[in-house]
Amino acid sequence: MLLRALASAALLAFPLVALAESPNLTPGEWEFTSTTTVEGDFPIPDETDTHRECLTQDAIDEANAAFVQEEEGCEFLEQSASSERMSYRMSCQGEGGEAMVEGEMRYFEERMEGDMRVETTTPMGDMIMNTSMEGERLGDC
Repeated sequence: MLLRALASAALLAFPLVALAESPNLTPGEWEFTSTTTVEGDFPIPDETDTHRECLTQDAIDEANAAFVQEEEGCEFLEQSASSERMSYRMSCQGEGGEAMVEGEMRYFEERMEGDMRVETTTPMGDMIMNTSMEGERLGDC
């Protein structure tokens, strides 16, 4: 479905935004949870995903030094970043639809939180997808 594909593209692009500084995050074992809700003409159940990942300082630094990798059909309109937060806005065109994506992440050393909103027009109608994300450092890897 176009909506899920656009959301996946946006989530994958999130950590690739080039930053002048590393995010204010402590390396270690992290648990990330994202919850997505969809508003629209067709009922789509809420979706929650949780995963764990070992974040090394090198991984944090490499992600921040990377150039933005735009997904096919997407264009970044705005982006800003510091060690405390990152935000962006992009426009995506896909098979039979388009979307505006806005997102923000906030970093607090041992936890992080963020929100993403995707407003999309598809052959099935207009939909708004809201995703909230949070991460928490659990300890050393």
